[in-house]
Amino acid sequence: MPVNAQTKSTLVTPPYLKKGDTIAIIAPAGIIKAYKKPAMESAKKLAESWGLKVVFGANLYNQNNHFAGTDEQRCQDFQDALDNPNIKAIWCGRGGYGSVRILDKLDFTKFLKHPKWVIGYSDITAFHSHLHTLGVETLHAMLGSSMQDKAEDIPHTIETFRKALFGEVLQYKIPSSKYNRNGKVTGSLVGGNIAILSSMLGSQSQISTNGKILFIEEVGEYKYSIDRMLQSLKRAGYFKNIKAVVVGGMTKIRKNTTPWGTSIEQLISDVVPNNIPILFNFPAGHDPDNRALLMGRIAEVTITDKISTITFVP
Repeated sequence: MPVNAQTKSTLVTPPYLKKGDTIAIIAPAGIIKAYKKPAMESAKKLAESWGLKVVFGANLYNQNNHFAGTDEQRCQDFQDALDNPNIKAIWCGRGGYGSVRILDKLDFTKFLKHPKWVIGYSDITAFHSHLHTLGVETLHAMLGSSMQDKAEDIPHTIETFRKALFGEVLQYKIPSSKYNRNGKVTGSLVGGNIAILSSMLGSQSQISTNGKILFIEEVGEYKYSIDRMLQSLKRAGYFKNIKAVVVGGMTKIRKNTTPWGTSIEQLISDVVPNNIPILFNFPAGHDPDNRALLMGRIAEVTITDKISTITFVP
């Protein structure tokens, strides 16, 4: 059975950052190729512009076939960042694939005594999911590699990350989609990338969505594949006692030779029970506009015909 620490009404909030604090940039999954290295330097400069100190993981630029170093090397960088009391946040340089390979190698004993922010999205959902079961909030936000885009092209991505990191209030207002199901709910926000959530099923990293709000996003998949993963989550009880679903970017959906026949919105609506509110087109995921989300934090979600809002409770 999955660990159920997340059934608490609130999770532990790691200390917010302040000027002078140090963050570590590491690569727990995919390789940081040569063309992405300038983005890591830009990420470092961005954090330094906020008054933070930045250290790179010793194995940040290593390569072991698909991965940023061997499992042991990637694990060592993560473990070092978890255990070092001078490091106040762990910012993942990129996602890709590979985080799940080091989850069971990590020792979270010191981390649980002195929690710190773990930051990223996509494959980093593995850490969001696992740490949620351990009762600690995490930050679904830009990766270091997001800085391959010009800062002026991703202002909301950067600014909401900064606000979340320093403990400022996060509140979002977005135009409502015609596919939305209206409603007003309050609950802990959980979730992330659909493929990674699906890969957590049956393990101690599987989250409980009971009484919670589920956020989902995906990239580069066929519609039938998205449906298959959502059906797996449904059969595992993800939508049984859920309060609402927030749908982020469904990016670069691939076209199959046999057309699916409906929109991605209809596909998702067909999976989610009819009485559950759904907010579509929230700007988070694999698009340049990737707003920060406090995973595990209580959020108030209001979905109406014109404007929908998400407000995180301080």
